Amino acid sequence: MTASVGDSVVHSRYVPFSHAHYAGNLVDGAYSLGLFGDVATELCIRTDGDEGLFASYSDVQFLAPVRAGDCLEIAATLVRVGSRSREMEFEVRVTARGDAERGGSAADVLDPPVVATTARGVVVVPPAGG
Repeated sequence: MTASVGDSVVHSRYVPFSHAHYAGNLVDGAYSLGLFGDVATELCIRTDGDEGLFASYSDVQFLAPVRAGDCLEIAATLVRVGSRSREMEFEVRVTARGDAERGGSAADVLDPPVVATTARGVVVVPPAGG
């Protein structure tokens, strides 16, 4: 296993209504950050054979709402590889969303997807061979 710039992981997720906290079935921003932790963990396992530990986030941007009932893609891409640190770019994209005006279970695929949240983060992994 060798971490390389450009390595990436994408998860797909349905946002359950139990995660809605605000009017209009809005989900709090921390939900996206938790999803970033999930993709970062898988990326570290794939590149370093270890889950790693999150050290920091930077430049978190909440660009569009995430709502209960949304279908999401969550991406992590490795942008810098240090001896123990891994810097990643993250993106949450809304790929489908409910359409209550057409009916209670109606939904639309969003083409193109809506970028809802972006961030950069640093994860630390154990030293190679350790």
